Amino acid sequence: MPLTQEAQAEIDAARAGARPTLRAVSEGMEAQLYTAHPVLDHGFVRVIDYMGDDSAIVQAARVSYGAGTKHVSNDEGLIRYLMRHWHSTPFEMCEVKFHVKLPVFVARQWIRHRTANVNEYSARYSILDREFYIPEPGQLAAQSTVNNQGRGAVLEGAEAARVLEMLKGDAMRAYDHYEAMLSQDGQQGLARELARMNLPANVYTQWYWKTDLHNLFHFLRLRADAHAQYEIRVYAELMCKLVADWVPLAYAAFADYRMGGVSVSAKGVEVIRRRLAGEAVTQETSGMSKGEWREFVEVFG
Repeated sequence: MPLTQEAQAEIDAARAGARPTLRAVSEGMEAQLYTAHPVLDHGFVRVIDYMGDDSAIVQAARVSYGAGTKHVSNDEGLIRYLMRHWHSTPFEMCEVKFHVKLPVFVARQWIRHRTANVNEYSARYSILDREFYIPEPGQLAAQSTVNNQGRGAVLEGAEAARVLEMLKGDAMRAYDHYEAMLSQDGQQGLARELARMNLPANVYTQWYWKTDLHNLFHFLRLRADAHAQYEIRVYAELMCKLVADWVPLAYAAFADYRMGGVSVSAKGVEVIRRRLAGEAVTQETSGMSKGEWREFVEVFG
C-alpha cells in the first residue's frame, strides 16, 4: 500500500465531503482525484487538485485571438491549431497539483524543471522512512559505451548479484546510522537537519508539485521520451495517462505534434525537397554535420 493509513483516511474524508461546484470540471480527472498510482517500488503519483479542462483552453484562445480563430470549426480543431502553431498561453489556463513520492536522485532531475511550485517533505522536521529505491534486475545496466549519460547492457549473474547486494547493504547501513545519530531514546544525538546528510540518494522523499498545462507538456515531452532515464520516465508515463483523462483533446494534440512529431531544420527541409525532386543527397552534400545527418536519417531514412 503506497499510502499510510492516515493519508488514506484523509482521502476517504475528502471524498465523503464532496460538495457541488459551479466551476468547470473534467469527469476524467474527477475519477482520478486523490488516487495513489504506484510507481517504482515505493513511489506513487496522485492528483490533489486541478483547474480547468479542454474548454478553458478554447475559451482563453477565443478571448486572446478573436476573429483570427473564426475559421476553426470546432474546439478540437482550435486546440490542434494552437498546438501546431506553438500558441502556449491558452494552455497555461489549466493547472494541476500532484502529490509525488519519489527517490531523491529522481527529484534532483525533476527539480531542474523550474516552472512549477514545489513544497517538499522536510527532513529537518520529520524523520524519513526506511524506504529506498532498489532497481529491478532488468534495470541494472552497465554504462553505455556510446552515450555518456545512458545505460548499456543489462548486468547478469554474479555481477548483477554483487551490485544489488551493495545497493541494498549500503542503503540499510546508512539508514541504521541515520537512526543511531538522531536525538531519540534518551540520548542527545544529532539534529535531524544534520543527521539526514548521511542518507543515500535512493531514499524516498515526497512533494506537492503544481504547474500549468503548458509547462507540464514541456516536462512530459522530455521525461516521457524513450531517451529519458527510466526512473523518471515511469513517473512521466503515468502522468501522461492522467493528463489524457483530464484534457483529452489537448493531450491528443500534444501526443501528435510534440511526442509523435519531429522538428526539422531549414537544411532538413531543403534535403527533403531535393529528395522529392529525385536527387540523391548525402551527408557531404546536405550541409549538415554528421550528428545532424544521423538524426535526420533515423527519422526519414
